[in-house]
Amino acid sequence: MERAPPSPRLPLPLLLLGGLSLLAARAGADVPLEACCADGHRMATQHRDCSLPYASESKECRMVQEQCCHNQLEELHCATGINLANEQDGCTTPYSDNASLEAMFVKRCCHCCLLGRAAQAQGQSCEYNLMVGYQCGLVFRACCVKGQETADFAPGDVGDLQETAKISEVKEEQEDPYLNDRCRGGGPCKQQCRDTGEEVVCSCFVGYQLLPDGVSCEDINECITGSHNCRLGENCINTVGSFRCQRESSCGTGYELTENNDCKDIDECESGIHNCLPDFICQNTLGSFRCRPKLQCKSGFIQDALGNCIDINECLSISAPCPVGQTCINTEGSYTCQKNVPNCGRGYHLNDEGNRCVDVDECSPPAEPCGPGHRCVNSPGSFRCECKAGYYFDGISRTCIDINECRRYPGRLCGHKCENTPGSYFCSCTVGFRLLADGRSCEDMNECNSSPCSQECANVYGSYQCYCRRGYQLSDVDGVTCEDIDECALPTGGHICSYRCINFPGSFQCSCPSSGYRLAPNGRNCQDIDECVTGIHNCSVNETCFNIQGGFRCLAFECPENYRRSADTLRQEKTDTVRCIKSCRPNDVTCVLDPVHTISHTVVSLPTFREFTRPEEIIFLRAITPAYPANHADIIFDITEGNLRDSFDIIKRYMDGMTVGVVRQVRPIVGPFHAVLKLEMNYVVGGVVSHRNVVNVHIFVSEYWF
Repeated sequence: MERAPPSPRLPLPLLLLGGLSLLAARAGADVPLEACCADGHRMATQHRDCSLPYASESKECRMVQEQCCHNQLEELHCATGINLANEQDGCTTPYSDNASLEAMFVKRCCHCCLLGRAAQAQGQSCEYNLMVGYQCGLVFRACCVKGQETADFAPGDVGDLQETAKISEVKEEQEDPYLNDRCRGGGPCKQQCRDTGEEVVCSCFVGYQLLPDGVSCEDINECITGSHNCRLGENCINTVGSFRCQRESSCGTGYELTENNDCKDIDECESGIHNCLPDFICQNTLGSFRCRPKLQCKSGFIQDALGNCIDINECLSISAPCPVGQTCINTEGSYTCQKNVPNCGRGYHLNDEGNRCVDVDECSPPAEPCGPGHRCVNSPGSFRCECKAGYYFDGISRTCIDINECRRYPGRLCGHKCENTPGSYFCSCTVGFRLLADGRSCEDMNECNSSPCSQECANVYGSYQCYCRRGYQLSDVDGVTCEDIDECALPTGGHICSYRCINFPGSFQCSCPSSGYRLAPNGRNCQDIDECVTGIHNCSVNETCFNIQGGFRCLAFECPENYRRSADTLRQEKTDTVRCIKSCRPNDVTCVLDPVHTISHTVVSLPTFREFTRPEEIIFLRAITPAYPANHADIIFDITEGNLRDSFDIIKRYMDGMTVGVVRQVRPIVGPFHAVLKLEMNYVVGGVVSHRNVVNVHIFVSEYWF
């Protein structure tokens, strides 16, 4: 086997090594990626095949092996193409498949090298400016530079060459984009040159190594270094830039040595070196051939050494060609089987082997020789008829008649119901029961296992009962479906929730207005939120917050002239009060004689009463004087302003030794509603009002009722 000479190395390995450093950073220091790449190079060099399985367990290592193998394989193929161009001046490859990947790489590098040699021969620049790829440019320049090194120039031509060089320099300055490339024309390197910008780096083709001068290359003796892939039984012979493997021994008779150093079978039939006679056909075999007669015998004949067809006695050559009970008779080209037929009497017939007589079973189905109701009993050579179980023989009709077991043994055979059948009977159960394994007894069937009810099921003897969970009621239609109870629609539903009732399957829920109320802990009543106490109001400093049902009001009360605001604020049930007390200036007789001593402002919040059947007492004005003292002033209560539609009145009442004025709501009021009642509490002595207290009541009626 001869390995192709090396080709110029492409930028691909440089890019690949850059990628390897990134992979190594990710894979960790424990994965020797350089060794993986070396394995890939070795696989390409030794096997010329990168499709072999990679044994490494590391995914990154297998990737590197595959990439390095393909890169090395491309370089080897390219080196073969360069050798073709240098040795044959042509690119005719020995490969039968010109469309293969190997043939494509060999042909491409061969063409690029031929173009470089042609450019050198025509005196053109070795810098390839056509858009054919970087690899082709490297091969072009390498072959062109190599041709320049081997060219001879006559001394008399030096002047002409110098003149030509000057003209070429002017043209190159105008046209050559690689003018400043130090690798131009091959540079100082003997094989491959790369200008990094900082320095010129020389390298060698595959099969060469760089000498210490950093410029020249020398051949690597693969046979000494052990980098060859010669197999056992082959000798390694070094060549320039490569090596070849030569077999130690010959292949033997019937085989020939191929270019790949393998032994190939010689087809003696195709090459015509066989010795078969004209009446025979040559058939090739591995390492030899066979002569077969042209005349083919029919089935049942065999051919002798002279090609004659002789009959085969199948009765002797074949082991028992006929089944048992038959005799084999040979015929020309075949044989026949003759059955041995013994004579059997009535009630008997030949067995399957045909060698003896056996009894005929007249009772076997579908034959019914005894008729319905009878049982056929077979006997050797004959049969007899008997009545089946469940039948009795009638001596008059001489037939078998069915026995009605249910009528003969009433209540003794079945637990529930008995039904007669021809020759037997069967038991069945009433609805709600099932038959036991004995076929007679019945047991209660638990219908609840099949979930007949929509919610809960209770099994009862012979039936079942459906019932519902709380909040549902059983349907009157089918008795198994549970329907939701709308608690809000019941006659008492309006009293379940204080504001609004929301029904949902199986229960209900009470709700309150969206603002100003919250649901009480009992889940049914609504509690007013006191915004003034919780501090969630927005009243200013000069305003007083008054809580009302479902909200609050910010009111600013100013005391009139000659009155001052009391430091304490009376806070009674359902009432917020601001009091102004008379405070006269010195010598102000009019102020002193004015009977009005206090002016109060009170806020009362009321709901809209759902059922208004009697007056509702809403305000209590308490007098501090005793109820009936001797010669004491009479107290008169009155509503002087704001009593719209006479919705309110005031009555006097004596409670716990005190005189109390009770303000009542006497007419229903639907909120939202706001009114200001002006109430007077007059102390009358001798028909004259001696003392008067004024109370301004701000009444807010909510639009909701509870």
